[in-house]
Amino acid sequence: MSENLPESAGTAQTEATALTDYLTAQRATLVTTDGSYAVSVFGEIIVAKRVVPYHLVPDAGFLGKVSKWRKLDVSERLALLQERWNDAARDKLEAQLMQCAEVIMSTARQYELDPSSALHAFIAKYEIARLRCTLALDRIEAAKFKHAENRQAERTHNAVNLSLYPESFVTAHGMQRHFIAVLGPTNSGKTHAAMEHLAKARSGAYLAPLRLLALENYHRLLDAGVAVSLITGEQRKLHPDATHVASTVEMLNPNRPIDVAVIDEIQLLDDPDRGAAWTAAVCGVPAKTVYLLGALEAREAIESLVKRVGGTLEVRELQRKSPLEMEKQPLGSLKNLKPGDVLIAFSRREVLNWRDQVMAEGWAVSAIYGNLSPEVRQAQAERFIEGETKIVVGTDAIGMGLNTPARRVIFTTANKWDGYAEGILAPALAKQIAGRAGRYGEHAAGFVCGLDFNTHKIIGALLKQKLEQLPDTGFYVAPNLDYLEQISSATGETRLHALLELFTKHINVHDEFFLPANLSDQMDKAKWLDALKLSLADRYTLSLCPISTKIPMLERALQDWAKCRADKRKAPLLRMEGMGGKNELQYLEDTCKLYSAYAWLGYRMPETFPDEDLAQMLMQSTSEKIDRFLAQRNTQQRRERREPQAKRGGGSFGRKPRR
Repeated sequence: MSENLPESAGTAQTEATALTDYLTAQRATLVTTDGSYAVSVFGEIIVAKRVVPYHLVPDAGFLGKVSKWRKLDVSERLALLQERWNDAARDKLEAQLMQCAEVIMSTARQYELDPSSALHAFIAKYEIARLRCTLALDRIEAAKFKHAENRQAERTHNAVNLSLYPESFVTAHGMQRHFIAVLGPTNSGKTHAAMEHLAKARSGAYLAPLRLLALENYHRLLDAGVAVSLITGEQRKLHPDATHVASTVEMLNPNRPIDVAVIDEIQLLDDPDRGAAWTAAVCGVPAKTVYLLGALEAREAIESLVKRVGGTLEVRELQRKSPLEMEKQPLGSLKNLKPGDVLIAFSRREVLNWRDQVMAEGWAVSAIYGNLSPEVRQAQAERFIEGETKIVVGTDAIGMGLNTPARRVIFTTANKWDGYAEGILAPALAKQIAGRAGRYGEHAAGFVCGLDFNTHKIIGALLKQKLEQLPDTGFYVAPNLDYLEQISSATGETRLHALLELFTKHINVHDEFFLPANLSDQMDKAKWLDALKLSLADRYTLSLCPISTKIPMLERALQDWAKCRADKRKAPLLRMEGMGGKNELQYLEDTCKLYSAYAWLGYRMPETFPDEDLAQMLMQSTSEKIDRFLAQRNTQQRRERREPQAKRGGGSFGRKPRR
């Protein structure tokens, strides 16, 4: 690939800068919502001497469907943005918000209400102003008529009053807890001191975002002579005299008091899909000392949440232990790869494509991506660590839980699909991935670059960008079974889907500090589970089974298993082997997920899913088969390179494949 920037590319870069500068000057950002691009703006209005901030999508702020936006060049995007968002548009938006806020303040004065919750509806960066104004008015009306609600509605309110959510963790709420937030970038040594304290404590728990990290720190505690158990959704290794546990954060035991707890990757509080588990852990872990490990931008969120749940807080900010440097030039060509390089792509297909291209250059390669089981990802990383492979090609899955001794991280692109559209990486994600370069103790420094000039420039800009602090309100909460049973008792509703809707609706209107987590996947499963003769508890458990309903084989398996539970039959575990055909790798990956889901259910419903141990064994053997499958591609590529050299009269004049 050429290292020279074409004139057209230079013009595009200048126009891209103009677009960024306009957004900055106008206090605006581009977002994707409901499959469309929109401009999200922020500022403040003053009503009745009260400063009211806002962060919204204006009513006219939609810029078009993703497909339309993609067809526009940068200058057309800038022109459209300037048309939709300018000083006149801001005046119109603020007049709209002012009119709504004046109604809220007038109602608040008349009925002696606190308007804060209603006005806080103006903070919703992905949502349209008109709808948030409606929600704000709904909130003040809900407050106005609170005392006029009938008894049944009042009981419903009390059943899901999440203002008392922290107090629902009785054991933790009754303790004097001291929180220690250890915050810093990747490679700053956040984990070390916390794990040392945990290992020396009489009892404790390590709570991980991934099974891979739980397993890694389980072995770390074992090596320190600690009696520790491993508990994840799919796997248990129980020590008969365990004083400690290493687990995924969702497996928190809120009823067993301990001395020390370590909650890792605390910035995931802001994740709509899984953040509820971190909210629950901070509110509910019953430990005298609680370490919160994570990114610097989590500080304000931590301070706010700890203030709400009670306890003392100590904050330690760390710096990276080895320097991270942006190289002056992009990689330019795969011929410029060096041992210890890690290439980053953002889909399974692209990882396997780049892996094949890198192997064609003579390198032995490890492939790491999210669809692989934790065991396979670790095995592929170990091949790199031990020198069996020299290059890693991976997705952002390497950004958390895999300590590979990368010398340099190379971004093949600065764009990633976010579920709606392909857009530029979030700065936090770019920094987390780049931070994997130059692991302390392995390399004096870490290096980062892009594959081509444009990617190189964008990544360089992202790494320089100062990260915004996480929100200090709006912490995600998911309903546990107790909450749903309380709602059911108060309303007489027994359908899981309807109960989840009530939970979501109630929080949205009545509470500003906690927000409902993304329950869409659980609610999709609840629709067909409600048609089966199952208890609410069974439907709730099955709705949480970590199995993708986007893969037909896995969706059919879950539905068949649910029917077995309803019919009070044992669910068989089928050995899914030898049926992959040309898509053998994909089939093995899906099969591993199938065994993992069965093991997850076997842990919770052993009478229906009795083959948990067999599922664990098959999950392990399938993971090993996937690892061998990936490793065989390296062997095959080396063999194919040697054969042409031999035909040319021996390999002495050919380049020797690098191992």
